[in-house]
Amino acid sequence: HVELLRWAEDGAAGCGGPALPAPQPQGQGSGGCRPEGRPQFHVHAPSLVHFKIHGQGKKNLNGDGFAIWYTKDRMQPGPVFGSKDNFLGLGVFVDTYPNEEKQQERVFPYISAMVNNGSLTYDHDRDGRPTELGGCTAMVRNLNHDTFLVIRYVKRRLTVLIDIDGKHEWRDCIDVPGVRLPRGYYFGTSSVTGDLSDNHDIISLKLYQLTVERTPEEEKRDREVYLPVVDNLKLPGMEAPLEPMSGLALFLIVFFSLVAIVFAIVIGVIIYNKWQEQSRKHFY
Repeated sequence: HVELLRWAEDGAAGCGGPALPAPQPQGQGSGGCRPEGRPQFHVHAPSLVHFKIHGQGKKNLNGDGFAIWYTKDRMQPGPVFGSKDNFLGLGVFVDTYPNEEKQQERVFPYISAMVNNGSLTYDHDRDGRPTELGGCTAMVRNLNHDTFLVIRYVKRRLTVLIDIDGKHEWRDCIDVPGVRLPRGYYFGTSSVTGDLSDNHDIISLKLYQLTVERTPEEEKRDREVYLPVVDNLKLPGMEAPLEPMSGLALFLIVFFSLVAIVFAIVIGVIIYNKWQEQSRKHFY
């Protein structure tokens, strides 16, 4: 595996020590850490995140959470767990505070994932529900044992597993097929706190080189992914881009359209002439 040891800092985050702490526990703040330079890892490299969330707040009197990113652009400060909105790529969010007051079916802290092609906005007031790919409850605050999550992307399938019970056992959290992510994006992490705050410590972020057997067709298909999308997912702005029409297809469409127009004109002329002939007969 490879550990990302050289980090650049944004906002209130402190990066590069034994842990990668997000904003300080007192008051409002946001910030993040990203590797210096663009890591040359394949998109299929699994990410193992060792983290710790701790603070003085009780129950839901804490916030707000942190995110792990795989995005086209270097991280910029913004409203989505300390990073910018309308991003291009993948975000996995560990959300510790429920903003939507009326929802009852979801228990926090909650882990979710979002793939964005740049056109989607993260709905902070609804905890990202409109654009969520999947998620699970994860009681990860103020634990005395290590907590981990793994993000895997293999053959267009995104999975997130968690080990948070101190039993060294992984359990499923998110499993989404049909995910298409381009190569060569940036990895990073960010977090945000508000009036209610926590410490969000990223103790380590490790990327594992994963050997995946792929056919030449699958390899070609992976190289041709230019925009992050999810197949068969009906979200606003998430439709896959239309493939450009080939020259032959365009020629055939134009040709047969002209033939149809000429045919319609000929039929129209014939019908008009017959009507004229019938009119003359009635006149005499």
